[in-house]
Amino acid sequence: MRTSEMVRELCERQNISLAELCRRIGQTPQNFNKKLQRGTISSEEMMKIAEALDVEYEQVFILPNGEKIQIGNGK
Repeated sequence: MRTSEMVRELCERQNISLAELCRRIGQTPQNFNKKLQRGTISSEEMMKIAEALDVEYEQVFILPNGEKIQIGNGK
């Protein structure tokens, strides 16, 4: 699943419009839609989205030994 699909599905499941999400994260719908189309949403922006919608967001590398290198949690 692409990032844009994840964000749209998250909005749908949280019963929020994309425009409202943009307002909550401080971006214009036009700018954010361009980022969705290009697939250029940063990890920091994903964490802001998670915080705005009160969900968790994790980005992690898991090494063969099970050790995790984690960028952040968004809650």
